[in-house]
Amino acid sequence: MKKPNTAPARPSTPSDQSKPADSGFAYSREFFESRVDTALAQAKKLGATDCGAEVSEGCGLSVSVRNGELENVERNRDKSLGVTVYVGHRRGNASTSDFSDAAIEQTVRAAFDIARFTAEDPFASLPDAEDIAPQAERERNLDLFYPWAVTSEQAAQLALECEAAALGVDKRITNSEGAAVSAQQSHFFSAHTRGFRGGYSSSRHSISVSPIAGKGDDMQRDAWYSSMRNSAELASPQSVGRYAAERALSRLHARKIATLECPVLFESPLAAGLVGAFVQAVSGGSLYRKSSFLLDSLGKQVLPKHIDLMEDPFVLRGKGSSPFDDEGVSVRARKVVDAGKVQGYFLGSYSARKLGMKTTGNSGGSHNLTFTSRLTRAGDDLDAMLQKLGTGLFVTELMGQGVNYVTGDYSRGASGFWVEKGRIAFPVQEITIAGNMKAMLKGIEAVGADAYNYGAKTVGSILVNRMKIAGS
Repeated sequence: MKKPNTAPARPSTPSDQSKPADSGFAYSREFFESRVDTALAQAKKLGATDCGAEVSEGCGLSVSVRNGELENVERNRDKSLGVTVYVGHRRGNASTSDFSDAAIEQTVRAAFDIARFTAEDPFASLPDAEDIAPQAERERNLDLFYPWAVTSEQAAQLALECEAAALGVDKRITNSEGAAVSAQQSHFFSAHTRGFRGGYSSSRHSISVSPIAGKGDDMQRDAWYSSMRNSAELASPQSVGRYAAERALSRLHARKIATLECPVLFESPLAAGLVGAFVQAVSGGSLYRKSSFLLDSLGKQVLPKHIDLMEDPFVLRGKGSSPFDDEGVSVRARKVVDAGKVQGYFLGSYSARKLGMKTTGNSGGSHNLTFTSRLTRAGDDLDAMLQKLGTGLFVTELMGQGVNYVTGDYSRGASGFWVEKGRIAFPVQEITIAGNMKAMLKGIEAVGADAYNYGAKTVGSILVNRMKIAGS
């Protein structure tokens, strides 16, 4: 199976981020600024020590089809204004979807009242002034906004083409759970009394399909999708459909295997989940609550020496790109893991204070992450990774949320393929893979050159040296 190329689905052009009203939004940037200023002024009038406010709007279209017929057309338009008020080190939050002066004043008063009566928290406050992103950084254009003026009829046609391509691959594709097209865009503006003012527009579009192969007791479902900021960069509906069908077909005649220990190769979408587990373990909330299996890991070897992890908030059109974090704090490109050693955590202002550290500009989460191995060569595609696996399990689907972040214990239902001497022998289902995240991270032997971007993470397939497989 070969992943589809990101061939254009339909042309799209970027829009000037300073004119969101020209791109389907109901509210302008100037109107948003006036609403935020009203909230800040009301908080000051009530006697708040500090205040922050954010106003946002999102809109879009989602269309789904199933078995050649239109199933659902949904248009969404959401708006919200959120306020955080500080009375000393007491914090209160409230929100509203009503942008009138009266509603904003009522919302600010609600947040103020909550702050007055909540318990004092010495770490609760807006970010320190020296951490706020400078004006030039706030206005950095990362090319995140590509509105897609697709009609419901055009979206339905794209979804139908995607599903038809899947159903037409082989007569063993017997059914479909449907195909969908989504076009979404949003913009926001936020400000607080420590001097931050900023906001930007962004978009996210996708096409997906989920075909079913086989009949009776041997039915298998799989799916594939393409998601991009710019609809012109989406994979074509036909390539998404064909690849989803090939994945479903490859799972037919799956069987169980005996319980054993063996090396495990995680397909790149699942490998991104392993990176996500590491990120959560070295994030502020887990660390200050002492609910992480990687406590006090800064500067320590937690991965093999050939592994690096980069974070870059400034990737053009990146799904995890942003000129500042959720608090208006500066963000920067950095090496989170260098030769297997943890060089930095993921911290917002609050968690940083709890840990006696400085914020890393990760309020709201991590930015674009790239997980690599210094041993990876250009030719280390999936076939080469199967050769490195030798005899073992190639996992393509995981079920459940079986990760204990306190102990690192890992246990999840899985399916995939049994591999012998570097070649796929047969599909496997109804098994459980188990291990401990500490050992799994240290046991990473190779990372493939078959890198693929999933959300804000880019990683190839990951080979772990040994895990327990519970089968028949």
